[in-house]
Amino acid sequence: MIKWNVDPEIFHIGSFSVSWYAALFTTAFVLGYFIMKKIFRQEGISVKILVCLTFYIAFGTLIGARFGHCLFYEPEYFLKHPMEMFLPIARDNYGTYKIVGYHGLASHGAAIGILIALYIFSRAERLSYLWILDRIVIVVALSGFFIRIGNLMNSEIFGHPTNLFWGFEFIRSPKWYQHPINSQPCHPTQIYEAIAYLAIFVLLCRRYFKKSEKQYSGILFGMFLVTLFTMRFMIEFLKIEQVPFETGMLLNMGQLLSIPFIFCGIYLLAKYRGKKIFCAIQEKKM
Repeated sequence: MIKWNVDPEIFHIGSFSVSWYAALFTTAFVLGYFIMKKIFRQEGISVKILVCLTFYIAFGTLIGARFGHCLFYEPEYFLKHPMEMFLPIARDNYGTYKIVGYHGLASHGAAIGILIALYIFSRAERLSYLWILDRIVIVVALSGFFIRIGNLMNSEIFGHPTNLFWGFEFIRSPKWYQHPINSQPCHPTQIYEAIAYLAIFVLLCRRYFKKSEKQYSGILFGMFLVTLFTMRFMIEFLKIEQVPFETGMLLNMGQLLSIPFIFCGIYLLAKYRGKKIFCAIQEKKM
């Protein structure tokens, strides 16, 4: 058993503090920017467009992740307290609002937010939607790695109890995330997902830099959807319930939300396969 007792804050000065999650989240955006900068320069796209794209992705991620958690996991509470969806506040038993931070960001909501933001961006810049998606998923996979490491530093989103020697006892699990199994060694599902996302990032990078793949729009996006959300679907079996209503469900909310993304990816890959077969037939005829 591994006793995980890491402080989620790197440092604090008075009321100001910097958390590991925030630092890793920022690192993901910075590295993603430089990777996309290399891709844009390689394909002759202005870096000014990339700056605009970065803002779209940042807002799409944050807004989508927040609204996704509120509407998918705790709709009854947040529909009664709509201000708390937008602001990092909560009302105590005396009716006073206090700053508590955002306790809930859903990756599926972030995915939807990014898709919507990129669609608006593609229309504004008159770029192919699939062209953008094929390239942006490379850095999204890498961002997923950093975000899950951030969850590990926060001692949140862990798995069911396990007797395996790498089980983690999350001593500093946040108060708002208390669960009766916190004192037992559990699956470090944050690490499982982080490793999976890092592997997907490497796979997409290798595939992208094969020039022959760039002519087929949607192939990288399809691979991303199938691999990432299939891994997410499988790992969810090891996770504890995120919210009470998931108890007793055959498939939890994370798995139900993953299924449409997986089917969308399968459709894109099948379409890509069909194009390759068609091109091969045409070449033989010539």
